Amino acid sequence: MGKALQEHLSNFRDKVKDSIKNKKRILVTTHIDCDGITSGSIITNALIRAGAKCTVRTANEFNTNLIQKLKKDENDFHIITDLGGGFGKDIEENLDDDWFVLDHHEIPEEEHEFPNIINAWKFGIYGGREICAGGMAYLAATSLDKKNRDLSAIAVVSAIGDRQDQGEKKSFIGKNLEILETAKKLGLIEVDLDLLLVGRETRPLPDSLAFTSQPFIQGLTWNRDACLALLNSSGIDLKEGSRWRVLADLSQDEKRSILESIAKYATGKDATEIMGEFIGYTYTFPREDRRSFLRDAREFSTLLNSCGRIEKSGIGIAICMGDRNKMLREGEKVLLEYRHKIREYMNILTNERWRINNTEDYVLVNAEGLVPETMTGTISSLIAGSPKNSGKIIFLRTDSSEGMIKFSSRKSNGCKSGVNLSFLMKNGAERFDGIGGGHDAAAGAKITKDKLDEFLDYLEENVTKMQSTNKS
Repeated sequence: MGKALQEHLSNFRDKVKDSIKNKKRILVTTHIDCDGITSGSIITNALIRAGAKCTVRTANEFNTNLIQKLKKDENDFHIITDLGGGFGKDIEENLDDDWFVLDHHEIPEEEHEFPNIINAWKFGIYGGREICAGGMAYLAATSLDKKNRDLSAIAVVSAIGDRQDQGEKKSFIGKNLEILETAKKLGLIEVDLDLLLVGRETRPLPDSLAFTSQPFIQGLTWNRDACLALLNSSGIDLKEGSRWRVLADLSQDEKRSILESIAKYATGKDATEIMGEFIGYTYTFPREDRRSFLRDAREFSTLLNSCGRIEKSGIGIAICMGDRNKMLREGEKVLLEYRHKIREYMNILTNERWRINNTEDYVLVNAEGLVPETMTGTISSLIAGSPKNSGKIIFLRTDSSEGMIKFSSRKSNGCKSGVNLSFLMKNGAERFDGIGGGHDAAAGAKITKDKLDEFLDYLEENVTKMQSTNKS
């Protein structure tokens, strides 16, 4: 760990312990997605263990209005996770020295000077791939007490949920890898090379194959009947009695038979590449029950993300904090509702073609009146994953509160664009009195409705110009 990061974490430890000693009320404010729920849960768990009087709340976005609310509430000390980038000056002016930000989103250079901002980029850590907010919260938690290393398992879920398994065969790099190794040593997680089908622990095999969209196989992906026929032809028993088998039930030979059947189906120049994409690292929590949504890290992350996206973050936080009874059952209901909503939105976007403007370099999606603000990231990611949008940038917009428009942007698979979406959305939004930011390949923005046409012109001009530069 770098000296500068260690110094910041020591400062965090000292101030937090002093706050606990003086019986200050601590509020943790975090984002609604998987990374937000996990990072908020990690630091809250560590605070409770240390004897703190604390509360955790979620927010869809961070802005000056939220800062004013924090200033006026009954809490004495604030820890903000997965939020707050670009607001260092505003936070300091309103909360004095009684706050910390634990984050991994890119921030302006001037914010590097704030000692209370513990952001990956300040310390030369690539926050888009090497660590997420959950990882930063984990580092802060272990600075309070080394016993908090058991929270490494939740930090792994955080990295998965933030799609930071971007190394070879869906592996981790950087700090994420270090945290993973800690979880492995503690016996909290098992890592294997396996088939990368969704729902390894919970979905019947035909559903598991049908809803695996990366890689996309024409004729199989999203076609359950075709997947059922292919699996039947492989000679595998799909049921045990009346119960559908899941991927985790299969032997290595049975998995090999599935791969061989897929390879025969996907004959052609792309078959080898497709087969390669089906194999990658899986992350299993052996202490969780078999066939539980929490046993596989990717399913765990999806469950948490669903809680946040349909405004039930508290359920996800409770699960991260250890609830395996009522809240887990509620979480499973939320996940089913979340999947239903996704299918509904995607079907409408497919059928209402006027909503989509597809150009050579980018795709503009008008989801106003359809997709709620909290689900823009989910839907834009799915659109980005479609093979027909390969190489393009996705811009999806929808209605927000108080006469605002919310944008979500994603780079699709195979996108070689040099456009940094974090800078594009932040600079563009600020030009039109809005807010924006995020990561190089995934970012968001919010502007007033009256500036929509100007903002669209800005996006078109900058993306087209950058693409032209790349091609020349």
